[in-house]
Amino acid sequence: MARIVMKFGGTSMAGTERIRRVANIVRAQAARGDQVAVVVSAMAGETDRLVNFCREANPLYDPAEYDVVVASGEQVTSGLLALTLQALGCKARSWLGWQLPIRTSEAHAKARVESIESAALIAAMEAGEIAVIPGFQGLSADGRVTTLGRGGSDTSAVAVAAAIKADRCDIYTDVDGVYTTDPRIVAKAKKQKAVTYEEMLELASVGAKVLQTRSVGLAMKEGVRVQVLSSFIGEGAPPADDLPGTMIVSDEEMDELVEKGLMERQLVTGIAHDKNEAKIILTRVPDRPGAVANIFEPLAAASINVDMIIQNVGRDKGETDVTFTVPQADLARAQALLEDRRGEIGFNRIITDSKIAKISVVGVGMKSHAGVASTMFRALSDRGINIQAISTSEIKISVMIDEDETELAVRVLHTAYGLDAKD
Repeated sequence: MARIVMKFGGTSMAGTERIRRVANIVRAQAARGDQVAVVVSAMAGETDRLVNFCREANPLYDPAEYDVVVASGEQVTSGLLALTLQALGCKARSWLGWQLPIRTSEAHAKARVESIESAALIAAMEAGEIAVIPGFQGLSADGRVTTLGRGGSDTSAVAVAAAIKADRCDIYTDVDGVYTTDPRIVAKAKKQKAVTYEEMLELASVGAKVLQTRSVGLAMKEGVRVQVLSSFIGEGAPPADDLPGTMIVSDEEMDELVEKGLMERQLVTGIAHDKNEAKIILTRVPDRPGAVANIFEPLAAASINVDMIIQNVGRDKGETDVTFTVPQADLARAQALLEDRRGEIGFNRIITDSKIAKISVVGVGMKSHAGVASTMFRALSDRGINIQAISTSEIKISVMIDEDETELAVRVLHTAYGLDAKD
């Protein structure tokens, strides 16, 4: 008997027919004798609808009241799933975030899970009850409902799994695992049997939409084994134990899988792309100590994330150009902030470009193998794709290119690193 947390996203919960399908998947897992907790998202599109209601009611809305409104989407789906499970003959009940409770920080709309009081939940599961928990929500120290930010249901599921010491956290979504790249771009993309926490964290941070970044970081910190698999499987399909997706595991477990011949150690795990970034160039910035700090401090204070940064070689007049990227959604705000600080920073012009894309190559094999970067640069060069900026980490290389060349670059790199599935 295992203790399993199952998480279902918005597309899986979009309507009563899909909720019934989810209920059958959950019932099949429980029928194996496992203790099961289920974490659910709101129906697809519901959170956006609720957010719009808040904006229409008051453009300068109180974040605490905003959380009360948007948390209701998950409350509806958790109740509906519990009712559907009961109709199938299962013993089930819903546990709202404040009932467990899931304790969070007081940062409304972007709270972080601090602790989960799990004793009552574990007792109910041990008694054979399926627990249905709304994702995305918790309770602050002052007793107010909080939400974890968009995509927070993945984080809720991992946090619950850590709190109840689950054997595994299964994230059901509209894809059946983690692929070497987006199968919609590369038909020969392969599903991975396993990837490490570190690799998944990098992939999630550079555009892979399979898992939310915070959930992967929490899984890595707490040692929660996560499996990604599809909720859109046929009737009568075996449970997750027999129909595996992709496991997200520690380096040590990955080494064990390789030693047992269940996995091949790959140089590159995946190719990710992200079209949601914008480039900013500040020209003729004074080339002196503190100049770069004057650029990035106001952006940090405004919670605007900066990714790639390039400072060009200084000009003859003690000046330099500084190039960096920010999320597209923050471009106008970043530009306004920098214009307000023009005198303090001392730049000449701001040049922006929102028609860019970031292409990233990720793999733990980079730690011990040379030549990964040169393969990337040569492959792109051979196809006439210009690199505008580069950033690296220990297991990732990212380049900025023109947005129109995104799909071509992904296909070229997928082939260059030998990731194409064999016919």
